[in-house]
Amino acid sequence: MQRQDDLRRIEQALDAAAAAVAAFTPGAIQATLKDGGDPLTAADMAINEAILNALPHDGEGWLSEETKDDARRLRCQRTWIVDPIDGTREFILGIPEWCVSVGLVEDGIPMAGGILAPSAGHRVVGSVETGVMLNGEPVTVRNKSALAGALVLASRSEVKRGEWDRFFSTEISVRNMGSVAYKLALVAAGFADATWTLVPKNEWDVAGGAALVRAAGGEVCGLDGRERRFNQADPKMAGFVATAAGLGRPVRRFLEIG
Repeated sequence: MQRQDDLRRIEQALDAAAAAVAAFTPGAIQATLKDGGDPLTAADMAINEAILNALPHDGEGWLSEETKDDARRLRCQRTWIVDPIDGTREFILGIPEWCVSVGLVEDGIPMAGGILAPSAGHRVVGSVETGVMLNGEPVTVRNKSALAGALVLASRSEVKRGEWDRFFSTEISVRNMGSVAYKLALVAAGFADATWTLVPKNEWDVAGGAALVRAAGGEVCGLDGRERRFNQADPKMAGFVATAAGLGRPVRRFLEIG
């Protein structure tokens, strides 16, 4: 019953996010720069407020890219980890590779999540106990155990910086695109075999999608090959690897990690 209530709340939060973002037009919105140089729009803040009003109950923690961090979350057994718009640059440019990401972690483990990609027409919601639904239909990760021909989703910015050059002449197929969370959702929904980043990311980029990959039968680990714990005091993580069922070990060998 608890998990069904969690999923209902995630759905309601994504509905609220969809209503909030409908007031804005991707590709035709002004942005400012935060202290770290990342862009921020009024849509980010509107979605953040909508989800915050919809999700956490008393005793539950909250970690969002657009909310000042509150250390009380570290004492919570259940914490919501949210990115109101993952792929803000794509949102600003009108590229349909941005999403709203919601993740629920319990004792540091991502257990349930929701990804809403309005421009792409995708809503992916699920939990470890119930599996994953794409637009109301059940989905799972691909069943693949060999790297040859595996479709791997890469970060557009990482590819632009040359960080994926060494992978282009290998047996995998690489497709670059925006939004960490959306790439994870696509792996969970069976559209791709794997995604990874070997550079630091924040927990809010990863938590929701990681929950979905796990719920769909896939694997998610840190760059040491071990299970990644979320809701840490420092939400910056070194990187991650997410794969379809059976590809975890081959990918780790391929990357020489873990």
